[in-house]
Amino acid sequence: MGALRESADAIGARDVAEDSLRLYRTMLLIRHFEESVRRLAAAGETPGLVHLCSGQEATNVGVVLALGEGDYIASHHRGHGHCIAKGTPIDLLLAEILGKAPGICGGRSGSMHVVDLPRGNLGTNGIVGGGIPLAAGAALAARARGTGEVAVCFFGDGALNQGLLHECMNMAAIWSLPVIFVCENNGYGEFTAMEDVTAGPSINARGEVFGIPSITVDGMNVRAVRAATLDAAARARAGQGPSFLVCNTWRYGGHHAGDKQDYKDDEETKRWRALDPLITFAQTLVAERRASSDELAQMEAEVAAQVKVAVAFARAAPQPALETLEAHVHG
Repeated sequence: MGALRESADAIGARDVAEDSLRLYRTMLLIRHFEESVRRLAAAGETPGLVHLCSGQEATNVGVVLALGEGDYIASHHRGHGHCIAKGTPIDLLLAEILGKAPGICGGRSGSMHVVDLPRGNLGTNGIVGGGIPLAAGAALAARARGTGEVAVCFFGDGALNQGLLHECMNMAAIWSLPVIFVCENNGYGEFTAMEDVTAGPSINARGEVFGIPSITVDGMNVRAVRAATLDAAARARAGQGPSFLVCNTWRYGGHHAGDKQDYKDDEETKRWRALDPLITFAQTLVAERRASSDELAQMEAEVAAQVKVAVAFARAAPQPALETLEAHVHG
């Protein structure tokens, strides 16, 4: 097995209290990071558009923290949370989003093309569904090496109608690839409700038609997402092929940071807000006596301070030097 990969058994056997607090802290870190990016975007400090994942933290964390260090992920344009959960340092990620030289990709990728190969992150992606074939390819390579890694591709409901999803699902099923297809279904592809553009009564049927085990998961419940991912990863490592997880969730912001979301129904938004994964999981942790309200508040203060330091670092960081303009450019 790959030296970096932690087994599914080891992941599942961690102390429940410790693991629960790790899940919560990572969700907090993503939320505070994204809110800081939102403020920077409003101040005109982020080159181009940024797409935020606030509200979707449970899917980000529940999936990624069920994986081992050597496993792979391929993301989409709303991918900061995936990067953070996979271990990308937030100061280097934020510097990248601001286009600064110390960024994880030298300030060249911006928000939508962040790659962190040492941590198994094949990249965020500005192409709808663009990460799907990357994960399938990584899974094929892992199978050929016999090293036991699993690959996960994240995509939104907008990618459900992309031909490459169906092509990759077909190949993954035929070749029993160790890949997990994760649809973060937040109900909208850009500004359009999913039901206006997606035919058929069942999203799961897109996987089932290829014989891929396909389940719907409460994407606002981090434990439910993690449990489903652990099961899918165990199947993949055992040579039983791909799985398809449909995680129903909600994005609190618009398609991009400047989107006013006039197309959303206020009552629907209120219903989803009541399911906020941070609030509901905090209540669960207190009810289970895994942490007190004061301890969780202290944790949030520490996370907020950590993000504040990252913001200061990214703002003060230099722009890429002019003489590096042609670096990494292939003719």
